[in-house]
Amino acid sequence: MSKNILSWSLLVLLSFIWGSSFILMKRGMTALDGTPIFTHTQVAALRMAIASTALLPFTIMAFKKIKNLKKFLLFFIIGMTANFMPAFLFTYAETEVSSGFAGMLNSFTPIFTVIISVLIFGQKMKPIQVFGTFVAITGSVLLMFSGYNISFTGSWSHILAIVLATLFYGISMNLIKFKLSDFKPMEVTALCYGSFIVPAYFVLFASGTHEVIQSSPKAIEGLFFISILALVGTAFSGIIFNKLIANSTTIFSSSVTYFIPIVAIFIGFLIGENINMNQVGSMAIIIIGVFTVNFFSSKKDINFIKLLKKSRS
Repeated sequence: MSKNILSWSLLVLLSFIWGSSFILMKRGMTALDGTPIFTHTQVAALRMAIASTALLPFTIMAFKKIKNLKKFLLFFIIGMTANFMPAFLFTYAETEVSSGFAGMLNSFTPIFTVIISVLIFGQKMKPIQVFGTFVAITGSVLLMFSGYNISFTGSWSHILAIVLATLFYGISMNLIKFKLSDFKPMEVTALCYGSFIVPAYFVLFASGTHEVIQSSPKAIEGLFFISILALVGTAFSGIIFNKLIANSTTIFSSSVTYFIPIVAIFIGFLIGENINMNQVGSMAIIIIGVFTVNFFSSKKDINFIKLLKKSRS
């Protein structure tokens, strides 16, 4: 399979997995009959603890490649910005934001990814790619506002929580691409999750999760959805995403966040949320922008190659 076909296949797969993650977060907090189960903090802690535990054998095997404390701290920073902190920010936001709207807000990730990639790491973009990015972002903003009046009931802090999470995503994606080229995708995923396994379990017990499991009749239902979220939507998808970053560019990899809202909205539609023609039109604009950015992408990332050669010299 060519790199291009593989990259697009991984992109589509991730879109479906992450697009469904928002409703899984909701189901971890609230049962199908509307009964509250776990708090937003407990859902995030369970998600991180289960995922990091599942990857622990791979973390142990990959740990031998860490030569110094500086490299470990880099994995810790990436783990925190790519997984740990966004998990808590998103579950907090979803206490007042619908799953579809959360997916829409996630489309801000490419904005931060491009800004950091261009300004800090010197990645070049062709004028047509800049235009395509602008088109996709415009579609994301239109999509966001088209669902605002039916998808949001909280304060601006819930929206800003997701925006902050997307900033963290932009930071981590660039660090993985430009600083961890000598690690395999599986190793990157395992070491990132292994770096925060202790904080994850600390929050898990400090938040009283074990008490809910013992007392709530809906705890098993909540754990079922959270386990799917942790194992498939977090650990497995993390491996796929790191493979995508290694196989393509940060700009292409961040394109997944343009498709996530489409999946999230359609899932919301299937469970009873409304969808209108403005949202359909906005999604069409997003797809056009994504194809424009990536169709005209250069076949090799010159700046990344220079950094790679320099690191090996």
